[in-house]
Amino acid sequence: MTLRVLLADDHAMLRSGMRAILDTQPDLDCVAEVADGRAAVAEVARLRPDVAVLDIRMPKLDGLSATEAILAAPENRTKVVVLTTYDSDEYVYRALNAGASGFLLKSLPPEELIGAIRVAARGDALIDPSVTQRLVARFASSIAPAASAPGLEQLTVREREVLMLVAAACTNAEIAAELHVGDETVKTHVSRILAKLGLRDRVHAVVYAHLNGLVQR
Repeated sequence: MTLRVLLADDHAMLRSGMRAILDTQPDLDCVAEVADGRAAVAEVARLRPDVAVLDIRMPKLDGLSATEAILAAPENRTKVVVLTTYDSDEYVYRALNAGASGFLLKSLPPEELIGAIRVAARGDALIDPSVTQRLVARFASSIAPAASAPGLEQLTVREREVLMLVAAACTNAEIAAELHVGDETVKTHVSRILAKLGLRDRVHAVVYAHLNGLVQR
């Protein structure tokens, strides 16, 4: 299956470089390049790509506001990966809180960008888990753990185990190996966890686990 990708960055050379990287992969198709956040929102709505890669600092509408607008659209199915030159907890939290699938520094190697796009499209693993873990741990440390996590009682024992491994930034393959089950079984568990807890994706499962005191810090 070919993944359709939109690139948004106000630097033409950076967009060209990213597109050149994508063009080396037979399963990735860059369907549009735009130079500002407002155009990114419009083109995502028109083209419905699988993944949009957005720079944070763009004219007319910054990447974070564009991310929020894209992911708030009722019919949206596009996953968003945010790129920046700044490793800021504030930026990370706002991007993830809006529903972004990942937050990456522009200094990442080309193969990591390719991998991040594929991961975002699958929705089956966290992107840049060290940054995500640091952020949610820091944010959660300022909040008293809830007496009981909302919705947690709906989960089976096995689903709770899977949730804890997701919160530890484990991939599906790692969870399958840890629990001695198949990848498809893990995917089923993760889907049920997200549905029962009303969470959008795995990133929000990590935030949920930390904010509700389920992860030892």
